[in-house]
Amino acid sequence: MKIPSFKQRPLVSAVSRATAFTTAFTTAFATALTAVVATSSLAYADGQLEGTVSDHQSKQPLNGVVVRVTHQGTQQQREQLIETAGRFRLNQLPAGEYELQVRMAGNVLQTQTLTVEDETTTRLALTLKSNLAHNAEAEEEILVIGQAAQIQRALDRQRYADNMISAINADAIGQLPDSNAAEALQRVPGLSIERDQGEGRFVRVRGVSPDLNAVSVNGTQLPAPEAGRRAVALDVVPADLLSSLVVTKTLTPDMDANAIGGAIEVESLSALDRQGAFYTVRAEASYDEHTDQTSPAYAISGGDTFALNGEQKLGVAGALSWEQRRFGSDNVETGGAWDFGDGAGKLEEIEQRHYAIERERLGAALNFDYEINANHKLFLHSLYSEYKDTETRLANVVEFGEEELNDDNELEFSGAGRAQGDTGLAEVKRELKDRSETQTLLATTFGGEHFDDDWTIEYAVGYSKANEDEPGGISGAVFEAGELDGMGYRDSRQPQLIAGADYYDPASYELKEVEYTDAYTEDEQLSYKFDITRDLYINDYPALIKFGAKASQREKSLDENEYVYEDFTDAGVAEADLAMTAFAQSSPDYGLDKFGPGISADKVNDLLSTLNKQDYLDTEKSSIADYTVNEDINAAYVMGRIDIDDWRVLTGVRYEHTKHRFKGAAYDGEKITAVKTDNQYGDVLPALHVRYQLNDGTQVRAAWTNAVVRPTFEQMAPSFVDDGEEAEFGNPELDAMTASNYDLGIEHFMGTAGVVSAFVFHKSISQFVFETDLAGSPQWADYDEVKTYRNGDAATLTGVELAYSQKLTQLPSPFDGVLVGANVTVSESNARIKTYDDGERVQRDIALPNHSDVTGNLMLGYDKQGLQLRLAANYKSDYLLSVGDLTDKQQDVYQQAQTQWDFSAGYHVTEQFKTTFEVSNLTDAPYYTYVNESRYNAQYEDYGPTYKLGISYSNF
Repeated sequence: MKIPSFKQRPLVSAVSRATAFTTAFTTAFATALTAVVATSSLAYADGQLEGTVSDHQSKQPLNGVVVRVTHQGTQQQREQLIETAGRFRLNQLPAGEYELQVRMAGNVLQTQTLTVEDETTTRLALTLKSNLAHNAEAEEEILVIGQAAQIQRALDRQRYADNMISAINADAIGQLPDSNAAEALQRVPGLSIERDQGEGRFVRVRGVSPDLNAVSVNGTQLPAPEAGRRAVALDVVPADLLSSLVVTKTLTPDMDANAIGGAIEVESLSALDRQGAFYTVRAEASYDEHTDQTSPAYAISGGDTFALNGEQKLGVAGALSWEQRRFGSDNVETGGAWDFGDGAGKLEEIEQRHYAIERERLGAALNFDYEINANHKLFLHSLYSEYKDTETRLANVVEFGEEELNDDNELEFSGAGRAQGDTGLAEVKRELKDRSETQTLLATTFGGEHFDDDWTIEYAVGYSKANEDEPGGISGAVFEAGELDGMGYRDSRQPQLIAGADYYDPASYELKEVEYTDAYTEDEQLSYKFDITRDLYINDYPALIKFGAKASQREKSLDENEYVYEDFTDAGVAEADLAMTAFAQSSPDYGLDKFGPGISADKVNDLLSTLNKQDYLDTEKSSIADYTVNEDINAAYVMGRIDIDDWRVLTGVRYEHTKHRFKGAAYDGEKITAVKTDNQYGDVLPALHVRYQLNDGTQVRAAWTNAVVRPTFEQMAPSFVDDGEEAEFGNPELDAMTASNYDLGIEHFMGTAGVVSAFVFHKSISQFVFETDLAGSPQWADYDEVKTYRNGDAATLTGVELAYSQKLTQLPSPFDGVLVGANVTVSESNARIKTYDDGERVQRDIALPNHSDVTGNLMLGYDKQGLQLRLAANYKSDYLLSVGDLTDKQQDVYQQAQTQWDFSAGYHVTEQFKTTFEVSNLTDAPYYTYVNESRYNAQYEDYGPTYKLGISYSNF
């Protein structure tokens, strides 16, 4: 056995990286400190302005409005977007007279004058009254809860951010029109989602794989429950738990750098954003047209703020949601098993699948916000999600072939491609998969925020844990019919079988093997961070210096046991009891073709219960599957920001040091050997962000940022298997992927919920990780296949992102409630993969897997007098799903372009009582993948639309 040399990187390399880090950070910190000290003397005026903005009628704090102050002497302006509890704070204001404006969507809602004095804090409690508003229409946008108000708050957040972000705001107490976080995010420019059984799960940002994006909840990074992956499936986060979703497309140095595509922040409810008690209860029923099943969902969210001694306030907010969804799908797939040797495709294998699925989601959030006074705040935010997926899959597997003479002049079955319409021999199996797995996510963050004159100190401790528990299930029960004649197929896109009566007769089949699997994956992370900000003036220009550090420890482990039941007669099972007639049940309702008899999971489990489970443990497979990866990341940064007239410039540098420790196993066909190794490296990540205000509604942005993403756990796992002819192993020595990102764009904000924007972006990704085959290379010259992962050359991604939205208030009533929105991202990617073919090293260029050249959204809505309507379309062009053969592009698998239409309607019967109706996948768009050309099926799956009817009652 040729075990790869899993060795720690040379000590001199680690020392040099550590030295580089120490030098870089010490220099940066000293520079920052020197700047703070040197410029403190220039901060000749240090008056402060702080206060709250609330609605006069409801007394509720108002978030999403902008406070702007203008010095009457110099006409210099400062402004701040209010995001939490209606509070604003402006430090380092020169003494003098100011005009203060409260603004939203470019409208002035209220104006007043005030005086700021040196070394004095001026406090205001602003209430917006109708007779003070600039116009009634502008005030309505603050007070009305609806699509336009949500869009406007999100746009203002995007407008005033230091970097390039996109946001989705829920209404006042945390509801979104989409059912989960993933499906809400697909509406954001540049974002698309990957679906599982028709449900949105993983999010791609600007065409980048979900494994290269980061997801956090209330500032704490979410780990991934699935074995081998970094991507977090956002369908486990119910919309009822959310306050907002923020997608950061250009990172600042104070952010974790582990996002090449983008960073997704999930923000849950805060009671301080409301005044007094509030709550919403919701009940919903959904109907799956494909299976004629109805499923329930319930949710409650709310909170209260309690006044304590003096200025102290305690806000408590929580949410609880539960959903049970029963549905299914029909599938026919080839897995790309086409032979294009003679030009025309010949099919080697076809599989029909019928799924019966039940998914149960439980979500909970509990948040405590303790405001000691206006300068000191503590918080404890927690989110919990549990997702149980129960799946029964029936499959018919047909491998086309013919009988040929082998070297011993004996007849044997040989798989061979078959042309459409031809018939002949085929090996036929009927299979059953029956399993239940539960994924749980927990994220808890404790922290504080403290203001001391011009200093801000923030700190947080985050703990997050994810696991996936599969307590035991049938991963594959195989009933074989052997070779049947007269087998063929019609239609290469949606294949239908040509078969005789014996194919549908359960007496033709006999149980040969059952694979039974139990597995447990755990991903746990603990992090500590602190940030210090100093507000100051440099040559009369407002500025800040910010620096901090973060340490995180993460452990990902997989424990899997695989049992293979076979040779049943040797265990005393009568041959007659293995006939499929003893396990058969009625044919499933399969809409793509005639299916034949089903298989009872209960009867298969009854048979297994008569056998000693431990006698069938596959020790080798079970040991090789297990691994543990420890990942420690220590980071430090320094950054500064300055406003010079219409310019805002932010720059800084972040350093991240990564250390991995790996545990796995190697198997050489005879014995199992423990494998331990480690790896470490460091990355210096500079950033520059520039924003220029062309006029009051138009601004230009530019950014140069750098990011680093570690390989997935599956790619790094040191597990190794070698049978002398084939080998497969992970690669603990992989380098992290780094990306230099360049962004340039213009945004024009107009009217209500209105924006038109255009951005161009370019990403250069170094150390791109890809799967390769080393068979034929000098070390593996005698092997037929050697699968592993390697770092490749740079991959690139270049694109343009266009967006438009607006409420058409200029139209006559009732059409002034119409909302329109559209966005499109057009991009191109390139990566190079390398392998060996007959001992020769070969390479070819591919597009980045899972990257669509074109993604887009279209939204038509209506929002007026309690009626809310939305018709939304999401489009993804064809994209490379997987590389089938490293040497032959004809075997690459692509997902076909897909457009999904969704409709939602809501009506406020009263101010508190609301009814909703939704239809997802309105046009019954199927999921279709193909190989080589669109006419050659890889997978066709049909789900059907889902209808939802709900009611909710709110009090706030």
